[in-house]
Amino acid sequence: MKDVIETFVTFELDGAAVSVPAGTTIWEAAHGRGLRIPHLCHRPAPGYRPDGNCRACMVEVEGERALAASCVREAAEGMVVRTATPRAEKARAMVIELLEADQPARGVSPDRSSRFWEEAGERAPSRFPAMEEGRAPPCDRSHPAMEVDLGACIQCGLCVRACREVQVNDVIGMAGRGADTWPVFDFADPMGASTCVACGECVQACPTGALMEAAMVGDGADFDTETKSVCPFCGVGCQVSLRSKGDRIVAVDGVDGPANEGRLCVKGRFGFDYVHHPHRLTKPLIRREDAPAKGLNVDPGDWGAAFREASWEEALERAAAGLRGRGREVAGFGSAKCSNEEAYLFQRFIREGFGHNNVDHCTRLCHASSVAALLENVGSGAVTATFNEIENADCAIVIGANPVENHPVAATYLKQFAARGGTLIVMDPRGQALARHAAHMLQFRPGADVALLNSVMHVIVEEGLVDRQYVKGFTENWAAQERHLAGFAPERVEGLTGIAPDAVRAVARAFAGARAGMIFWGMGVSQHVHGTDNARCLISLALMCGHVGRPGTGLHPLRGQNNVQGASDAGLIPMFLPDYRSVADPDARGGYAALWGAEVAPEAGLTVTEIMDAVHAGGVRAMYVLGENPAMSDPDLAHARGALAKLDHLVVQDIFLTETANYADVILPASAFYEKAGTVTNTNRQVQMGRPAVPPPGEAREDWRVIRDLANACGLGWTYEHPREVFAEMAGMMPSLANITWERLEREGAVTYPSLTPEDPGQPIVFGDGFPREGGRARFAPADVVPPDELPDAEYPMVLTTGRQLEHWHTGSMTRRASVLDAVEPEANCSLHPSTLRRLGVEAGGMVTLETRRGAVTLMARADRAVAPDMVFLPFAYVEAAANLLTNPALDPYGKIPEFKFAAVRAFAAKGAAAE
Repeated sequence: MKDVIETFVTFELDGAAVSVPAGTTIWEAAHGRGLRIPHLCHRPAPGYRPDGNCRACMVEVEGERALAASCVREAAEGMVVRTATPRAEKARAMVIELLEADQPARGVSPDRSSRFWEEAGERAPSRFPAMEEGRAPPCDRSHPAMEVDLGACIQCGLCVRACREVQVNDVIGMAGRGADTWPVFDFADPMGASTCVACGECVQACPTGALMEAAMVGDGADFDTETKSVCPFCGVGCQVSLRSKGDRIVAVDGVDGPANEGRLCVKGRFGFDYVHHPHRLTKPLIRREDAPAKGLNVDPGDWGAAFREASWEEALERAAAGLRGRGREVAGFGSAKCSNEEAYLFQRFIREGFGHNNVDHCTRLCHASSVAALLENVGSGAVTATFNEIENADCAIVIGANPVENHPVAATYLKQFAARGGTLIVMDPRGQALARHAAHMLQFRPGADVALLNSVMHVIVEEGLVDRQYVKGFTENWAAQERHLAGFAPERVEGLTGIAPDAVRAVARAFAGARAGMIFWGMGVSQHVHGTDNARCLISLALMCGHVGRPGTGLHPLRGQNNVQGASDAGLIPMFLPDYRSVADPDARGGYAALWGAEVAPEAGLTVTEIMDAVHAGGVRAMYVLGENPAMSDPDLAHARGALAKLDHLVVQDIFLTETANYADVILPASAFYEKAGTVTNTNRQVQMGRPAVPPPGEAREDWRVIRDLANACGLGWTYEHPREVFAEMAGMMPSLANITWERLEREGAVTYPSLTPEDPGQPIVFGDGFPREGGRARFAPADVVPPDELPDAEYPMVLTTGRQLEHWHTGSMTRRASVLDAVEPEANCSLHPSTLRRLGVEAGGMVTLETRRGAVTLMARADRAVAPDMVFLPFAYVEAAANLLTNPALDPYGKIPEFKFAAVRAFAAKGAAAE
């Protein structure tokens, strides 16, 4: 935990008395006062330690014979420093001149080498001879995302620190001796053959262009506009700088935002060019009367046989004509990829326009059970602490999540936590890269989450490790929880969990004995028929140890999409109005009825999966789908696609002709996130401003505008002219947005809610003095073991689990149209243990067929020792081998979330299984 007591030192800097916190370097002190000291090997960004090896920042310290490197020399009491003496300036100039001799000519790479030439300034060419031809390793173009030209390398070591200490990937090192010391990758070149995950941190750090994005080499290096926005992929919410030339984005850099501190992952840095893909929808489309049957039969680049172009006026009228006046026959799927304002407008449209609450979005398929448990037992559906609070923890549990692949930037904080001595505990049925950094790795049997967590809590009770003062002061129902745990001794449940009792006891002692502990979880916890019970256990575990409401403590479900938190906050849920106010609450309904001029139905609406059931039953006959792809994302896709085909009217609003759009009657071309203004809320509760870098292509429009125009075509008479008006309406009704205004977000970029004053940046930790439940107490909720809906048997002997891969995201509609991401991971694949592949007679790289009671897919198999011999891991981004053709649609009774993470499956060699 951080030391809150700061001591200061006073010294003289260029004739002025300066007082700075102890530990401040001379370079930091100088730049904090507007002085300019050159620097090359130093990167003044979070996570980067100074190294002092380039000597471009030398200054004079009175009484010392040698010059001092200001980036590493700390200020001391009474020290006298001169930054601009002739000796210091001459030394710095000589360093730059020596390094310049080996640099490519000025202007060859104006983007990445600009920092070197910025330090060099206007000067005569170097007097020193250039490096002899062939001495540097040859240019390496083996990686699809980055190019390595070590002829420009100055051996500053920034790439090593970027990889090893900031991203904690440890792929880059230095090899050789003296002047022939060069960066190398995993002990063997080339870069493309290394374990590099293409986060691009080394590229962003390199001051000379020795490491550079491949797209920025040569003519691609030019850009004329920079725009700050937010990454459109996962829920981490990294702030980005979008570099554009004309109407095209050419590169993306990380910005020092509250969630990422300048870091990005491969998707955030290199996954942007889907925005310019030729498949983009640019004009409204209407299904032709002579079109073939609805379904997956339209080439997204050649849709003329199924659709015809239309004007916006015709398309909106056709879309509205199939929706108007149909009441409960209409349902809506909104999007967690759109902005807060668009989510709010969408749920308002369905509720106001059709008189019911049949509106939902993808939170139903990712963290609905987590939200249900948090609302029930804590009183709020959001995280109790930002993931950055790991800096103040000394123990952390990560369960049912794979942050290294699914939330890579958040994972950097977890890896740094472990590197500085924090106790990291990973629990997962599947091995993962984070296990390399963990003090404890519990690879338990699939579906045994509740039994394992109850056994951990049993040990905490048995060994007297409960924080009874906290339990007494802040919780209720402890007696029932304590009685319940008596039956879960680790020895008793070992047969269920597969985890040795000693390992369970070690984990229990580590977490309960920590001064400050955090719990992170993902969809491996939530996507089960017992997902809500899983989350209840995690909440109870944190409460019994007092690990909520203090620095370095908290409960954090890592949210999956860029705005799933904000879309949920905005009311895009069938049982809640904005800020999770129940539709059954007459005061909540009355407030919105007065604002909207229309009554709000008191009955909870249908969820995503229930809407599909209602289509088959004939109750729902028309749908409006915004930026969602249920033809790929719903469980039991045969059932979902059958429902879409059965609708008599489907309106789809999207940026591509998705698998769902193949079933549409009207398609409305929308904007990508980088083409519009709007706010989003990340997993940390940080509300952030997104800004347009380029315009939408052709006649495509911003989503908020399309929703408004369609609502008006249905007779609602909305008058919004800008998203700021929508945000103001939201803030006027939502306490979570108190003290947060559009203007403030434009100015500051991000504010964490709750924000207590107009100046408060927001509260990273909540519930330090009580919980938003009746009586101010959190609640223990005992959870019994509930088996998976279907278990392996002789016919289907293995367990199928699904998830994301690092390079691809959700249904692949964006990432598989991003050139770098598709080049790195182009083919549908699954992962099996090498012993399983041997048993099947399939070599790694060969083809297998996976079959469940709902369907079958055939795809390439990878050997992966992280997967247990009786398991299969299947990514869900590939339409040609859609995972959800196989998944089980059984629902958690509380969160109504499907059991994506467990299905009985059989695997066998497909034709041509042996790899050549």
